[in-house]
Amino acid sequence: MKKHILTGAAAIALCLSMSSCDDFLTEDVRGSQNLDTYFADEEEVNSFIGGCYFEIAKDDWWQIYNAWLQADLTTDDLWDGNTTQTDGYQDVTYFMPTAPLNGALSNFWGARYQGIYTCNTAIARIPGAAMDETLRARRVAEARFLRAFFYFELARYFGGVPLITEPISNAEGIGRNTLDEVYDFVEKELAEVAEILPQRSEWGAADMGRATRGAALGLLGKTQVYHGKYDEAKISLKKVMDEGEYRLLDNFGDVWSVAHNNSEESLFETQTMYSNQYSLGSSLTVITGCRNGVGDGWAWGTPSSDLENAFIAAGDTERLRWSIIKTGCKDIPGEDDFAAFIDNNATVFTMGVNDQKFLDYKEAFGWGDDVFEEGYVIDPSQHKSARIIRKYFVPTQYRPEVYDKQKIPLNHRILRYADVLLLYAEACNATNDDANARTALNEVRERVNLAPVTSSGEALRDAIRNERRLELAFEQNRLFDIRRWDAGNGKKVIENIMGPNGSFVTYNLGPNADMYEKYNQGQSSDKGSRFTAPRDLLYPIPSDEIQRSNGAIVQNPGY
Repeated sequence: MKKHILTGAAAIALCLSMSSCDDFLTEDVRGSQNLDTYFADEEEVNSFIGGCYFEIAKDDWWQIYNAWLQADLTTDDLWDGNTTQTDGYQDVTYFMPTAPLNGALSNFWGARYQGIYTCNTAIARIPGAAMDETLRARRVAEARFLRAFFYFELARYFGGVPLITEPISNAEGIGRNTLDEVYDFVEKELAEVAEILPQRSEWGAADMGRATRGAALGLLGKTQVYHGKYDEAKISLKKVMDEGEYRLLDNFGDVWSVAHNNSEESLFETQTMYSNQYSLGSSLTVITGCRNGVGDGWAWGTPSSDLENAFIAAGDTERLRWSIIKTGCKDIPGEDDFAAFIDNNATVFTMGVNDQKFLDYKEAFGWGDDVFEEGYVIDPSQHKSARIIRKYFVPTQYRPEVYDKQKIPLNHRILRYADVLLLYAEACNATNDDANARTALNEVRERVNLAPVTSSGEALRDAIRNERRLELAFEQNRLFDIRRWDAGNGKKVIENIMGPNGSFVTYNLGPNADMYEKYNQGQSSDKGSRFTAPRDLLYPIPSDEIQRSNGAIVQNPGY
């Protein structure tokens, strides 16, 4: 469903939150509908449910998109990137003890609980509405699905969190539930709403993007994998596979294309649209775009050479070209008029082949004149890795009239069929069902022309893990995967990647470090060296939320 301009009940839902709009709550609502008399009919219910969907990504970059990006910045896949401005990420991405004060985490926590309050209100009020009984049950199920998704996100960020299932506006004195309790709740909700929600094919075009049975089963299976319930996860995920509502797109490059929003590969994604007047679009295209491009972006989140090397080691040229754009490239896949695109880039970059900066680059990197004359230059002095994310890049032929944050009509893919297949492969491997694990894994590999994997046991496990990194890069999975995966030495995988002796740290500080990352020390190359386990296996609870709870919420260990 497209994001709607919120009026009436949806506007009330946004303000009646448990962690913000405190001043608003002390006064009577003026000029708005009263929730005590709302939900009278189908129109009002539909309007309020629109407010529930609005909470997925809200209306600005700093509430949700920023925290989604920060999750990938905390891994070996991305650098913070922009080296020309003060960095608000590093207390988290560099594993600093000041992380509990991080603004992005605080905003994310508050926004997710605003969404939970909105859903709780819908769940409590919609049953009394005068409307078709089947549609009424579906609307309640949609709100329950969204609430489960919000709790899933909170749990994988922070661990156990307060489990609030009633529309209360003051959470003071409410402490944390355990992680098991939160996951159990999410699983129960998703299993139940999967029996109520229609299949994707049963929604009309106007309802595309609403929660479906497939989305509920897919998220259920994902939660069960995170929870270590592999036998249950196999059942949930196999239902998605067997019911035939989803498939891998033929071309990997189409997965993140504006032209393929709500494709047959997508189980669940944000809904965006371009509006010159309103904030209905995505932000990540601009936030992660090239800083020296023509209105391209802010350059937060630049891909690491470590990830690029992983693509190369796997012989994965197809996903590499659709995942990372590197300085000096002579084409960008999907960009129909590359020559015009780099002409505009050169106009903004204002650096000729005889200018001092170019001469410096020529000496430092071995550039020839053709790099500037024929290539796309991502300025190595402004971008830590001189790379940007291709998945979020929108070619000029698809760019809206006003190219700005909150204007880009690129839906954000939250759960897609490739993820389902790889989760199923992981669950099968964990239960000694390697034949089915290989089948699911190789279906994903076949699309990008990679040879089938024939291994078993731990070798197969490692192949599945590597496939998740390459297939799902920049899709908010890497951090949560490496935090939860056992490394086989009593540690989690992230402990072998980060820390003073971690593979990512020793590579970036060693003699074989990437020339662009070594050259640009506007962001230090020692990212990850301060990682400490078990502290950094979870994000800290935002300090202001602990204060708001009057001490009922206890901080994660180590902070």
